[in-house]
Amino acid sequence: MSDDDRTRWDAKYADRGVPSPEAIGPAAVFTAFRDEFPVAGHAVDVACGPGTAAVWLARRGLRVRGFDVSPVALEQARALAAGSGVGDRCRFELADLDGGLPDGPPADVVYCARFRDGRLDAGMIERLAPGGLLAVTALSQVGSATGRFRAAPGELRRAFAGLEVIADGEGEGLAWLLARRRTGAAPATG
Repeated sequence: MSDDDRTRWDAKYADRGVPSPEAIGPAAVFTAFRDEFPVAGHAVDVACGPGTAAVWLARRGLRVRGFDVSPVALEQARALAAGSGVGDRCRFELADLDGGLPDGPPADVVYCARFRDGRLDAGMIERLAPGGLLAVTALSQVGSATGRFRAAPGELRRAFAGLEVIADGEGEGLAWLLARRRTGAAPATG
């Protein structure tokens, strides 16, 4: 990611400020599936932004490692986690995801909201522990204009075809998928 992109994201997050505690939670499309998310283990939040999902996962009992390109977003995520009493369960790291998903142990949850980069798909799948849950949302061309960062119709299902889909949807400019790695699948190493 270029320095201009990082500066743009920093400015966007600075304008928003630290999210309120009411903002903590998963993307709205996952609300009906909250019980699918585990209450223990490890989670990775890809492009975590100000940490609203990461803090929600930590409150459920998971240890969360969040990655983002914006230092401003990461400071907001740390503040939100500390203010929510889960600062010790969250680790937020600066990462330029253009270089791929940072190495780490298998995760019980890989969460990625409103960020789409197909180069990360294989890494997210590999990171899932057997039985691990993948939760992804992305801007979509379905019900919206086409664009570089918008998922094409059916793209998420194709990208994560090797996983067991729990639920998914497309429309009104949003694509989302909730899927699980089959328990017989070997965990990733690294």
